[in-house]
Amino acid sequence: MKDIQELLQNVEIYEHTVVQHTFSSKKNTVALVTYQEKPRVFKWFVPGLQQNMNREHKILSTASSKINVPQIIEKDDTNHVLIMQYITGENLCDTINSKKYTRTQKNQFIDQLAKWFVTFHQLFKTPTYYLIRGDAGLRNFIVNTQLWGVDFEESRQGNPVEDVAECCASILSTTPMFTTEKYELCKSFIQEYNNQMPGLLTAINTETAYALIKNIPYRQQDEQILRAQAKKIKQNGFE
Repeated sequence: MKDIQELLQNVEIYEHTVVQHTFSSKKNTVALVTYQEKPRVFKWFVPGLQQNMNREHKILSTASSKINVPQIIEKDDTNHVLIMQYITGENLCDTINSKKYTRTQKNQFIDQLAKWFVTFHQLFKTPTYYLIRGDAGLRNFIVNTQLWGVDFEESRQGNPVEDVAECCASILSTTPMFTTEKYELCKSFIQEYNNQMPGLLTAINTETAYALIKNIPYRQQDEQILRAQAKKIKQNGFE
């Protein structure tokens, strides 16, 4: 990733912007900054990913009045920058894996997650396809008094079960991995989604197994347990 300071030092309109923190990002440079005396998130896209920038801008612009996502403050096409509202709170992955929250509280977070996905999938449904958020792991959600989704550049046409399965894989495979509690949270998540959008998750076992297997190239040290649990879920579901 390019250093955000390169942008700030070479673009006059950003010369008084102060970097507070740089976030981990797979493709682009993302930072929390103070811009025009307010906390903002700068997402600086590499020039070849302009299409991703336009996609994320369209999703956030459409969704911000209907669902909890960051508001777009500015879109700088010249420098390939999205400037967004900063959402304070705790990463959902850390929340679900923390011992400081009770099982009841975690169930509440998971119910909010299911309802968030139902709203997203309904909002972007067309007569011919669904738009799924993609990159649907828990780290792309923030918890404060509500649940917020962030980072939408991987959104694409697809089947909603792909999002739900990726979330289940994220719940199960983050430390502590594959506990009884994690399996119960997945079942609650699937049930809450099914209650509102019945009939879309018929392949949830197969898709979750596939989502776990997809993680292996990035987590080779966990290959054995990921393969074993993927096989178990594909054969027996979340029992």
